[in-house]
Amino acid sequence: MLCDADLWADVDVPSPVVHAEITAPDIGGMAEQILAAVDGPFVLAGLSLGAIAGFEVARRAPGRLAGFCAMATNAGAPRREQLAGWAELDRLTADGGFEAAVARILPTMFAEPDPVLRQRFLGMAGRVGPAVFRSQLAAQATRRDAHAAIATLSCPVLVLCGERDALCPPAFHHKIAAHARDATCHVIPGAGHLLTLEAPDTTTTLLRDWLRGLPKEFRCPRS
Repeated sequence: MLCDADLWADVDVPSPVVHAEITAPDIGGMAEQILAAVDGPFVLAGLSLGAIAGFEVARRAPGRLAGFCAMATNAGAPRREQLAGWAELDRLTADGGFEAAVARILPTMFAEPDPVLRQRFLGMAGRVGPAVFRSQLAAQATRRDAHAAIATLSCPVLVLCGERDALCPPAFHHKIAAHARDATCHVIPGAGHLLTLEAPDTTTTLLRDWLRGLPKEFRCPRS
């Protein structure tokens, strides 16, 4: 949510990489956007809302997934306080307070208040804009518990999270991994929610190592 392809700019994985847009106002629509972005089987990597949309892909088209990497996310249904918080952010944004809404979210993104990373997040949020942000807030409210869908996957699953993620703590990720048939879970020390920005080297290493174990056509080279 509020992020674009710059979220992945420091993560070095082999091409081709497709950055699927998730702009639909419901999680099912986001899943269909992902499925329409590529043909045939693919490896899906999603962070936070991207992974939540990925869980719906797993529910709708598990056979399309050759691998699924879920980062900094929550496979549970929305909690009452979350629904109330998203509704308040939507009202604030609708009333012209988009920048104020983004400012409320910013402190939860990183473990440390790094000014460079904070500015990168603000830049992404500005490019995403208030209209898509409101669609993403609406979509969050439509998500369902995804643990049963995760359990149906036959493909390898990689679960990554930051040790200091205030939004999606490690316990959420251990639960995701526990429901998958073939899962590997890593907690990245010192990282917060946007771990691809805070810990890009560790994220890259873990992702590339996992990709080497996938079917040949998706395997990561050792170079």
